[in-house]
Amino acid sequence: MAMAGLYRRVLPSPPAVEFASLEEKKLFLEAIQKGTMENFYRLISYFQTQSEPAYCGLASLSMVLNALSIDPGRKWKGPWRWFDESMLDCCESLETVKSKGISFGKLVSLAHCAGAKVEAFRTNHSNIDEFRKYVMRCSSSDDCHLISSYDRSVLKQTGTGHFSPVGGYHADKDMALILDVARFKYPPHWVPLNILWDAMSNVDESTGQRRGFMLISRPHREPGQLYTLSCKHESWVGVAKYLMDDVPLLLKLEDVKNVQEVLSVVFMSLPSNFEDFIKWIAEVRRREDVGQTLSTEEKARLAVKEEVLRQVQETGLFKHVSKLLLSSQNSCCRNLTSGREEDLPDIAASVCCHGAQILSGNSASPLVYCCQETCVKCLKANGDKPVTVVCGTVVNGGSEERVDMLVPSSQMNLSCCCAGSINHIGLHPASNDVLTALLLALPQNTWSGIKDVKLLKEIYGLVCTASLPTLLQEEVLHLRRQLHLLKRCQENRIEEDLGEPLS
Repeated sequence: MAMAGLYRRVLPSPPAVEFASLEEKKLFLEAIQKGTMENFYRLISYFQTQSEPAYCGLASLSMVLNALSIDPGRKWKGPWRWFDESMLDCCESLETVKSKGISFGKLVSLAHCAGAKVEAFRTNHSNIDEFRKYVMRCSSSDDCHLISSYDRSVLKQTGTGHFSPVGGYHADKDMALILDVARFKYPPHWVPLNILWDAMSNVDESTGQRRGFMLISRPHREPGQLYTLSCKHESWVGVAKYLMDDVPLLLKLEDVKNVQEVLSVVFMSLPSNFEDFIKWIAEVRRREDVGQTLSTEEKARLAVKEEVLRQVQETGLFKHVSKLLLSSQNSCCRNLTSGREEDLPDIAASVCCHGAQILSGNSASPLVYCCQETCVKCLKANGDKPVTVVCGTVVNGGSEERVDMLVPSSQMNLSCCCAGSINHIGLHPASNDVLTALLLALPQNTWSGIKDVKLLKEIYGLVCTASLPTLLQEEVLHLRRQLHLLKRCQENRIEEDLGEPLS
């Protein structure tokens, strides 16, 4: 039986010049001599083919993030931390991208969420001379890369909207090198810059907006180490609206007299599933990959998380939050716990299941993962500080996998306690520090409606970002930028507002 299928496409030339042609080799050598191929080497080292027909945006972004050596802070497969298309899902579900692709604005937001510094421009907010300047800037260094969003049909290619990185520039010919991530369709190729500009100027029918380009570079500060906001659960819209819109209004309406009353107002109406909105980041690993020891990198990452946790717990705001959560008389705290009451093995069981799914490469799989048992242990070697590790046994159908979760902790307990025991009192991340970090991340104008001037001054002192230790300050500013990004999403402004979120 005959089977329909396509094996590549013939690259329309002109306007394009294929990368492997004799003419291209001359262009390539001349551009190298002019110093406008500096970004090529990094990009070609991490060049990847999109794994799905509609994943051009995700493939372009993961390729650039890896070329910039931005650490995703979480594992891809095995022990490796690496950006992959499957990890870029904070602004749009992978299933949606798989069927519809991703818009320019959402890809910009994904780059922000991944911790990159992003400058984005639609063609109606820029011009070809500025575009040429940015192409030359990125092509003359290896610390900045440019992703173009363009309409293939203008280049006489099949298809419409597409994303790919620009891998170099030939100044004399005024041509840009497109490192096409759909390598199953077209090879890398040079195109005249003016035609590429025309291709970016077409309107994306899905958004009604012009296409454009984005410059991506390393951030001045590292992204969050211990806490992150999540929009994977559908409740995030309500939680984001509550924090950014409702809390300031509630504080303006209520006649609060002290810090505890301020916190009560905030917590009283917290959406019931807010715990799906802010998470503490756990690291998981396959036990067979590493055995019973921790690598130097794992120790270093865990030490940073523990320092962030310690700094949160030393803030004045943390003491007020903990006092409120421990108050059995306060009805607003019935669904919140202080950390000592939270069941670490239960937390770990969920994390280990999710971790096993990711490590196996089945993050989108409908298969059910179940953690049969957990055991809290403390690893200590060569005089190092003991490290809390929760060992889980995860089953999926007929297979079984042993997964470890590394737990940042501000207080260690040296006993081993399997599931069901209550001896693991160590202060792992819990509601009190998570809520403290979230309150610190709220915009300063959140509290401006408090009528009592003395109380307002006290609150500003408790939430002042400038007075925080550097590590915690960076963590809080990262959460604040995420909040502003989610507010854009909630207000459907993600296609109009491409700038860096406020911090």
